[in-house]
Amino acid sequence: MKSHVPLHFITTCFLLLSCFASAQNVKIQGSVRDSVSGVAYPTIKLKTAQISGDAKGRFTAFVPAGQQLTIEISAVGYQPILISLPALTRDTAINWRLLQASQALGEVLISATRRPESPRNIVSAVSIVSKKKLDNEIAVNPDLTSILANEVPGFAPTAQSGSNVGQNLRGRPMLVMIDGVSQSSPLRNAEVDLRSIDPSVLQQIEVVKGATAIYGNGAAGGLVNYVTLVPDTSEKFAGKTDVYLNGSLVKVRNSVGGRVSQMFYGKAGKFDYVASGMAEETGEYKDARGDVVGPNYSLGETNTYNAFAKLGYQPTRNQRLQLVYNYYSSLQNSNFTLVNGNPATGQKATGVLGKPAGIPTGAAYNHNLHLSYKVDNLFAHTSLNADAYYEKRQDVFYVSLGRFDGGDGQSLAHNDKKGIRLFLQTPLVSRPLLNANLSYGIDLLKDKTSQPLVDGRVWVPTMDMTNLAPFTQADLMIIRDLVFKTGFRYERVNIDVDNYRTLRITNASGATVTPSFDVTGGVLKYNTALFNAGLKYNRFELFSPYVSFSQGFSVMDIGLALRDARVNSINKINTDAVKVNNYEAGFESRYQNLAFSASAYQSTSKLGIEVLYDPATGLFNTARSPEKIYGFELAASYIFSRRLTVGGSYSYTDGKRDVNQNGKYDDPQDAYLNGRRISAPKITGNVTYSPIRVVDITLNYTGIGNRNRFAKNAAGIYNGNEGAVKAYNLFNLAAGYKVNKNTRLSLGIENLFNEDYFPARAQWFMQPGFYSKGRGTAFNFGISVGY
Repeated sequence: MKSHVPLHFITTCFLLLSCFASAQNVKIQGSVRDSVSGVAYPTIKLKTAQISGDAKGRFTAFVPAGQQLTIEISAVGYQPILISLPALTRDTAINWRLLQASQALGEVLISATRRPESPRNIVSAVSIVSKKKLDNEIAVNPDLTSILANEVPGFAPTAQSGSNVGQNLRGRPMLVMIDGVSQSSPLRNAEVDLRSIDPSVLQQIEVVKGATAIYGNGAAGGLVNYVTLVPDTSEKFAGKTDVYLNGSLVKVRNSVGGRVSQMFYGKAGKFDYVASGMAEETGEYKDARGDVVGPNYSLGETNTYNAFAKLGYQPTRNQRLQLVYNYYSSLQNSNFTLVNGNPATGQKATGVLGKPAGIPTGAAYNHNLHLSYKVDNLFAHTSLNADAYYEKRQDVFYVSLGRFDGGDGQSLAHNDKKGIRLFLQTPLVSRPLLNANLSYGIDLLKDKTSQPLVDGRVWVPTMDMTNLAPFTQADLMIIRDLVFKTGFRYERVNIDVDNYRTLRITNASGATVTPSFDVTGGVLKYNTALFNAGLKYNRFELFSPYVSFSQGFSVMDIGLALRDARVNSINKINTDAVKVNNYEAGFESRYQNLAFSASAYQSTSKLGIEVLYDPATGLFNTARSPEKIYGFELAASYIFSRRLTVGGSYSYTDGKRDVNQNGKYDDPQDAYLNGRRISAPKITGNVTYSPIRVVDITLNYTGIGNRNRFAKNAAGIYNGNEGAVKAYNLFNLAAGYKVNKNTRLSLGIENLFNEDYFPARAQWFMQPGFYSKGRGTAFNFGISVGY
């Protein structure tokens, strides 16, 4: 007898089983891998939970059955991925593959171009110092002047000093920014702006090379943008503690110092936040022979503090409001007085125990407050970025003995700037064969800069600059492969200078070099139009060429001209601004695990800003002759495997002044630009090796080549800024061990082979007080704990 089951009974059972299944959890089991093996301790973020994989990338998660899922998978050193899964009704095995960050440059976004975009679509040379590279450098030495010199082709070598004199970009002044807010003042270029923030709060550093009008005044050689951290977790509360111990391995006594940083971050609803504090105290810096490095602007015996906070609010998906505050201070409290060196005999500058004259030198304070608002689809799919910012800093310089009116003097640099920026972008065409966008806006900046002496005397009077600049930029992408960009910016600059009286300057014997007299102030006005255009072809990974023309603009170092005035009115001083024409061609190439880039450039200006040293007076003056700077850069990297990566770069820059101003640069009267502007050739190399997943070792090399362009003077020595640079080679080692997913140990060794050398600046500067040796072998041991 055949049994019949009613259809409605079957349907009812099916529904009951479905409801039961949907009320249960299903298991997802699998692993996270790269191209070679499992990724250690990956993070798997679900809507309701966050779990971690083990050392081989294996994980197990339980999720509600019958619901669609969105899962984010991330790991240190890899690009995160976002996965959407259909509703699961049974246990499932899934494996995912992550791409190493160094292999995924197309995913990195550059914000220094005013709107985030891929480096692949930028028509100029760009260098990015990633978070991973920053962490490796911090493990050795957290000094930003050293980090940029080691990591960025075309960036002049560091002097291991609180001052970045001579450390420019491609031979011209650069604009240093924190999240797009300028830390530089072209009115009185104190050349201390690179040390404006602690690198531990940075997400990455972006360096755009060559004259650029993106941010206007001051970026004749390019710009450096410090991009601050964003929360990388969905947790409401997370944190990280770093503790370092550092000192000399040549002579440990009195050299030991320490560094502590604490960070909290997280997301809660529509809010996200980052808060960080750092304190560092260094011991005595010792050279390769164990002697104290000359104390003038040395980073030895320096107390550094940084406080950082970022609060973000996203009321809707297309809006974001963000407030950032950063405080930075770095003052040298040395127990040594300077013993001058002698460049003629090779005798190095050093120090003897004693209280230095004056107050501690360095960055007394640097306050940054930045409010930004971003909204998409404002009208006609237009996006708006609005910024308001305020920056106030004071820097303290060393005491000049017997220079001011026959007595000592110590100067301060005051800089007070505030501004607003409006930036809009409107899509014009969006079709398969053509995509066009128009960007436009206006920048308004108020900058007050002065350089008084500590005792209140005026050396450089207050210069009050108002800078108004409307701009527009058009971006076209044709057939998805041909990128064309062109833009226009108009700079309108007014600088108010009050009446002032110059200080009498004396030489070593007390004789008057420049007398004291009254100078009539007034208003200096500059109106300049800037143009840029560039073309890049991205069809083939193997060869992506580009060409570009860009104009840059910078007022000269007016403060230097005013303090050394020889006339009784500022209208009689040549303070004309510098307009730079920058021509560049280059290409990028990728083939499997090999990446290679090359660029060649030439920049010209009808007026120069060459700082020349006058041995008769001991003063520095500015030459306004036309200038031409040229050079090239090469960079390559190769990923042999997950365990081994190598890379390197070569940079060459040179330049000349057209002294007789006949449009040629090869006449006998014409002169090479000196060491303050043009750095010696630089070569870098790096090898990163991970013998096992939890251990990584990086060896970095920086080599500075020879440069000898000038003849000695009648006294048989080089003039200031013209000294010959002799080559030297430095190796740094950074090693890390991941104890578990939250704890990491690091060891950094600076100057691994204890090279005994004079940094390039000590060699070309030719000043007895700055003729100091470089730091000998030093260690930096750290522990980092996350939670």
